[in-house]
Amino acid sequence: MNINEILSKVDHTLLSQDATWQDIKEIIDDGINFKTASVCIPSCFIKQAKEYAKEKIKLCTVIGFPNGNATTESKCFEAENAVKNGADEIDMVINIGFLKEKCYDQILNEINLVKNACKGKLLKVIIETCLLTKDEKIKMCEIIEQSQADYIKTSTGFSFDGAKKEDIILFLST
Repeated sequence: MNINEILSKVDHTLLSQDATWQDIKEIIDDGINFKTASVCIPSCFIKQAKEYAKEKIKLCTVIGFPNGNATTESKCFEAENAVKNGADEIDMVINIGFLKEKCYDQILNEINLVKNACKGKLLKVIIETCLLTKDEKIKMCEIIEQSQADYIKTSTGFSFDGAKKEDIILFLST
């Protein structure tokens, strides 16, 4: 796989709390120039970013971010509002406490409700692998496979550790 093929699969991301509109414009320009899969930015910039980028690149935003413990209703509102403002893709963070308590049906229901709120747009589910046991990661792979979500993601980048090669191998084998 060459660098262009790799970049076409990357969500070029800027979610820092101190991001400015100038920073967002730069990441959009980079995403367009390098032909990344999308740019992932805070939802407060989506409407402005859509006007700026037009249809030159897909816009992604995050909901329930970074902790995942917002209410399902809040996550649904965030997703619907982001789509209304121009988001092409939504990355949601699961409620890790629900997983630790084995509330699997609640997690599945939440994912499906958020997917419905996405109005046909892509939904990626972030499970924050560094906080999970191997069995919990496997269970999340099973839940996401049963759900209407489109993809699984490893991490927010806001916890103590990020994606690991071992997690990707586990995802592929599950």
